[in-house]
Amino acid sequence: MSAKNSAFALAAFALLATLSIIDIASSANRHDEDGDDGESRNSMNIQLGPRPFFLVNDMEPSALKNRLKHCGDGPFRKTDFSIGHRGAALQFPEHTKESYEAAARMGAGIVECDVTFTKDKELVCRHSQCDLHTTTNILATPLAEKCTRPFTPAQVDAAGNIIQEASAQCCTSDITVEEFKSLKGKMDAFNPAATSVAEYLGGTPNWRTDLYAGPTSGTLLTHKESIQLFKTLGVKMTPELKNASVTMPYDSDGDGVGDYTQAHYAQQMIDEYKAANVKPRNVYAQSFDIRDVRYWIANEPQFGKQAVYLDDANIVAELPNAAQLAAYKAEGINIVAPPMFALLDIDGNGNIVASRYARHAKAAGLDIITWTLERSGILADGNNDFYYQTFDSAIKREGDMMKVLDVLARDVGIRGIFSDWAATVSYYANCMKLK
Repeated sequence: MSAKNSAFALAAFALLATLSIIDIASSANRHDEDGDDGESRNSMNIQLGPRPFFLVNDMEPSALKNRLKHCGDGPFRKTDFSIGHRGAALQFPEHTKESYEAAARMGAGIVECDVTFTKDKELVCRHSQCDLHTTTNILATPLAEKCTRPFTPAQVDAAGNIIQEASAQCCTSDITVEEFKSLKGKMDAFNPAATSVAEYLGGTPNWRTDLYAGPTSGTLLTHKESIQLFKTLGVKMTPELKNASVTMPYDSDGDGVGDYTQAHYAQQMIDEYKAANVKPRNVYAQSFDIRDVRYWIANEPQFGKQAVYLDDANIVAELPNAAQLAAYKAEGINIVAPPMFALLDIDGNGNIVASRYARHAKAAGLDIITWTLERSGILADGNNDFYYQTFDSAIKREGDMMKVLDVLARDVGIRGIFSDWAATVSYYANCMKLK
């Protein structure tokens, strides 16, 4: 090769190397700015496992079943329609690293960290401030002595009847974040007849499993750690600010100076996304307390415009009426999230249909997210509890879960649904080409 050609080759190589470095830096910046790793989000090998196929095969013959069966070979991609409720809580200890990873692998495009705080005011992922006695191994550790209420064994009479259930109460606010991180997550359960801590920590329903709750798994996360994990997994984020179980302001000395108020708590959660360079469009902040949603709308409008107001109605009579739903929209709330029963009803022919609430919410211009699929165990035995209360008589088999999803998607027009097993929703969403 001539000197001239060698020089040209070296220059070309240098140019290619420079372009590669620029491209890598640009990708890193996109990741940091968006809070969303595009490569992870688009190219993760989504694996749905056998459950969605079992559910489709169990459906009664119908056009819907035929359509769902014909997309069984995929390919399957992440979808924002599928929201990982506490991760993949059907089989993995909720709000653990392993649970979040499972939800993302099953195609959840959005994953939830319920947010509460520790004694030293650090934010952590837990469904309730005071659930450590049923969701972690705290009672089997020296930290048990710091619990709000220590373990009390059940009182049982001579015939074996429970006179008083076993009890305990352990809160994140009882311990520091360092102590919190030393714990291991377990399936959320307890044995009310327990006479020992070991017995109390059992009680997992037989339709769930303890296979993924071993001593080397169940990794607990701070809120900041969940953000970094979700960025790596390429998923969007839906943190729920939990109601404090302690009196707010927290740790107050009565002079009102330096108190940890509800506003501080709500702002701290948003600040941790901003510090991690997560764009507001990738965060769906949630709360059951409308005052939190109003705070975000007023003080963090970019996050507030897609904040989610969770409806905590337990029965139909508690649901907001048309005027109330219109008032939500008027004050800047754009997304409501009621439980599934609020959105569904049964017509005169026994078919599942959109409810009055669903129609009123859409008429008000509100987007709808709902909860929670795959949280009620076996469906075919009836008596499917809270989530199915308005349409339970139409549920005859496990495959009817797909029929429920179809009505929610097509007739109600929800934009997403929380599920304890994301694969089920991901399968449906991919088949129906939902984003």
